[in-house]
Amino acid sequence: MDTGFVAALGAWRTQPGPLARSLATAVREAVVDGRLPAGTRLPSERELARALHLSRGTVVAALSLLREDGWLATRHGSGSAVRLPARLTERTTPWSQDRGGAFDADLDLTLAVTTAPHEAYLAALARAAERSAALLVDSGVTGAGLPRLRELLADRYTGQGLATRPEQILVTSGAQAALTLLLDHLHTDRRAPVVVENPTYPGALAVLHARRTRLLPVPVTAADGWDTERLTHAVRRHNPRLAYLVPDFHNPTGAHMDAATRRTIASLADRYGLTVLADETMRDLDLRTPPGTEPHLAGARVIQIGSASKTLWSGLRVGWIRASADLVRQLRLSPLQAQLSPPPLEQLIAADLLGAPLPDILADRRDRLRAQRDHLAAQLASTGWTYTVPDGGLTLWLRLGEGTSATDLAARAAAHGLAITPGPHFATDRTTLTRHLRLPFTATEETLTRVVGLLRECA
Repeated sequence: MDTGFVAALGAWRTQPGPLARSLATAVREAVVDGRLPAGTRLPSERELARALHLSRGTVVAALSLLREDGWLATRHGSGSAVRLPARLTERTTPWSQDRGGAFDADLDLTLAVTTAPHEAYLAALARAAERSAALLVDSGVTGAGLPRLRELLADRYTGQGLATRPEQILVTSGAQAALTLLLDHLHTDRRAPVVVENPTYPGALAVLHARRTRLLPVPVTAADGWDTERLTHAVRRHNPRLAYLVPDFHNPTGAHMDAATRRTIASLADRYGLTVLADETMRDLDLRTPPGTEPHLAGARVIQIGSASKTLWSGLRVGWIRASADLVRQLRLSPLQAQLSPPPLEQLIAADLLGAPLPDILADRRDRLRAQRDHLAAQLASTGWTYTVPDGGLTLWLRLGEGTSATDLAARAAAHGLAITPGPHFATDRTTLTRHLRLPFTATEETLTRVVGLLRECA
């Protein structure tokens, strides 16, 4: 038999407990870690028993455990093959949220991300591999992006009421890459501040802080959204040249900009020569029934940033910039542009998924996220903490009671195996918003129940 299968299991005998259970656990872990690819056929029970120096009964018991738990598919006459169970492939929740993530916690809610649409992604990957033959005989340098992807994105904008040509699209390796490229090109006067919402997306803050950018914060709240009077006053007084805003299901508050506010901001930009970078990463995650029809935040001085990371999968590093054709040409001359461009294969996958499969993918994701959001809100209802149920996005912005520090609560929760992100992480000054927590509702309902229970205990 192939010794690779046995080697992939590692030192499974050192684990405590019955051998059958330890063997089943080792097979599961090998599949999750990628040491045993899904679809790998198992040796026969007799061969496996001989290679592992086990009784056949122990092997049969281990395989039964795997089969019952969905990790093994058996077909008469074809043997057995390992697989990922449907409860993992059919949900939006990342596996790491349930079993510890970057912080080795039992429950990790520090990231607001989803899994890939499993079957649709695998099918798109297979089609992308088939379509890559012509790319392989060329340089692999895609310039502003593969023509098919740029055309598809331009058609999407046009279909949503914002007329766009392919030459107005520049494909990047994600939204942060798009922001980095735009700041490098547009933010040439370091003395001028950049308008940002407070709180805001920490990935954008990281890019801005790395450039030692002066920030001009304007408040946004889950309940009231954007204060256009304060924004107008800040622009008049400080004369910023750039603004970074998240108009659609704002991260972390979930606020959604209404059409009138969008028009006001576009007009403000025109009047004062302010270039607005509108991050639309969350735009497709509209959980209203039916989804709303607010227009894009758009105008002569508005640049849109998009990404597939929240809609599809954070592992698909494909984002884009929608701007004037002239600005796209200028950005292509930047020495950073090639570094911030995604590989051709990823662009092929994105083009496939953002095409015909997207409506079905979005419908399924919205249904699941809506149910998880409502479950989290119901669990929090009797805590005394306050929040606004967002119309979309991936997170709920929670305000704690008087005298409760979010940083302290997060530290106590970490001691109980729960990793969460306190408000200062989203603050422009990194110190305020001490009574807020961001809670993603990307976890399963069971996990969200456990999370709220632990927060109650730690409060």
